[in-house]
Amino acid sequence: MSVIIIQTMNELFRIDDTLTNKISYYHLLLLMASLPFDMFYSHLILISFSIHSLIHLNKNSIRSIFTLKTLVLQSVFFLTLICITYTVDTKPAFTELGRRVIIFIVPILFCINPLDLKKYRPNLMLFFSLVCTAVILYLYVNALITIRYYKLPVSMLFSSFFANHNFSEPINMHATFFSMQVALSLVFLLSLLIKEKALRNKLVYLCCCLLLTGGIIQLSSKSVCVALLIVINIIVPFTLLKGIKRRRFVLAAALLSLLAFTGILLSNTFRERYITELATDLSPAKPNDVLDSRLARWKVIVKLIESSPLQGHGTGSELPLLHEKFFNSKLYNSFLNNLNAHNQYLSFLIKSGIIGLIIYIAVLAFGLKLSFQNRDLLFITFLLIITTVSFSENLLDVDKGIFYYAFFYAFFIFSTQVPKLNSKSLKSL
Repeated sequence: MSVIIIQTMNELFRIDDTLTNKISYYHLLLLMASLPFDMFYSHLILISFSIHSLIHLNKNSIRSIFTLKTLVLQSVFFLTLICITYTVDTKPAFTELGRRVIIFIVPILFCINPLDLKKYRPNLMLFFSLVCTAVILYLYVNALITIRYYKLPVSMLFSSFFANHNFSEPINMHATFFSMQVALSLVFLLSLLIKEKALRNKLVYLCCCLLLTGGIIQLSSKSVCVALLIVINIIVPFTLLKGIKRRRFVLAAALLSLLAFTGILLSNTFRERYITELATDLSPAKPNDVLDSRLARWKVIVKLIESSPLQGHGTGSELPLLHEKFFNSKLYNSFLNNLNAHNQYLSFLIKSGIIGLIIYIAVLAFGLKLSFQNRDLLFITFLLIITTVSFSENLLDVDKGIFYYAFFYAFFIFSTQVPKLNSKSLKSL
């Protein structure tokens, strides 16, 4: 297996292209490899990639910036910028705008950089997937070393001490945001496993898929798991298979999904995480509850939205307003921890009202329509992950979520076939 991986790495790092494109390619390799780690590295590599792209700027490439495709990718940034004009608090507003500037920058870089993303997309995704696999392996090894050090039974690996955020803590990553990366990697390697004919390569891809699947379960992100179930059971056979192979895969995927669900039910830790906590989150507030359910918080948020439903309260207004509302509603845990909406759709309603929510949904709909038109498995997977995670997290309020959204959305748009956009195509959205 190690020989195959070494050969693969050699192929990934040796490309036949111009020096300028090689440097761009290596920048993107490093940038994607840095995503599971501290954001300092990602920002540093992005700055370097930006400087390199500007040095080799071609006047003809500037025209490609001013297209509807680029505007769609940047729309969330421009929405954030517009909503600053009537915000209730300018300091958090400009902080939020600063975080989301990546959504503005990345599409421009892909426009002006001459690297052919369509050509190198498989290489870049393979390297990213192998990095994610290596990180999951490291987390398991780290957990086992900890278990051995404290002379605990190996079964503790599947306890709450090594699940969810506790599992991803060694790399200082939020479990859901890392799960988003792992899920994308899993689907890509699964597609390679299905297409591959050489037995040795199949075994390598199978081992990587099993390791990533274990990591997904260990990270215990419910929203990512929902997206992954949809992708594996429906989207993969729809995009990659036909005839009897499709039917066999659907049956096998359904059986494996059922087996995984049974395993979750048999484990106290995972049953608590996937079933009990979900039921608790969706239950109404009860007297003397130490923890506030999401449903209780969402009821408070809906009342706040009703006070300015059309345009919202402005960029950066969410935390200051909710902090006060949670205290008045006696949701003291949410007040003390200064929690946000934990729902990207509600967050848009708070800050930019119905107009902002419609823009966000339209951006996702644009991508979904394009991805299904091209039967682009990875692009569909990415958008389903964004759509489901948006129900449980404010992914566009934290660096890791913003970077994942900005980079991969632009990456898939520029590495797939995009039809010419006109007024008719916009109306169809």
